[in-house]
Amino acid sequence: MSTEIPRTGEAWSRAELLARIVTETQRHYADYSRFSQAMADHVGLHPTDLQCVALLDMEPGPVSTGDIARLTGLTSGSATRLVDRMVKAGVVERHADPNDRRRSLVSLAPEARERIGAAWDVPGRAFGAVLEGYSDAELGVIADYLHRAAEVGRAQAVRLNTGDTA
Repeated sequence: MSTEIPRTGEAWSRAELLARIVTETQRHYADYSRFSQAMADHVGLHPTDLQCVALLDMEPGPVSTGDIARLTGLTSGSATRLVDRMVKAGVVERHADPNDRRRSLVSLAPEARERIGAAWDVPGRAFGAVLEGYSDAELGVIADYLHRAAEVGRAQAVRLNTGDTA
């Protein structure tokens, strides 16, 4: 397994850059999956629960279980079981939907938000330090790439889940 430091000061061909991006993306995915598992273990959650916590933390307010299914890619039944497990663990709270008495909304429990947020302090600073060496223009490119790559990932997940071969 190669983890050599990327060469600097040399011109890379476009083909070399594209190949490097593919390799580094695969490495990033594997390493981030490993990190996510370690963080989930550290805070006493399943990795899917931790993913749900991160997604709920980005939402502006409480969401439905259907929204959680959409955000995570889980089936509605799996999302319901996920929410049940997280309610039991005190990670999320259910609230009555003020606009529809038949459904409930889910939000992070304040204690869980604080506990999990504290666990992210050191890793958050470490990941932030990586970005400090980039110019604003470079950060714009990185943000644009991540946004576009996430859109492609979501679209490909839908394609794969629907059995579309195109």
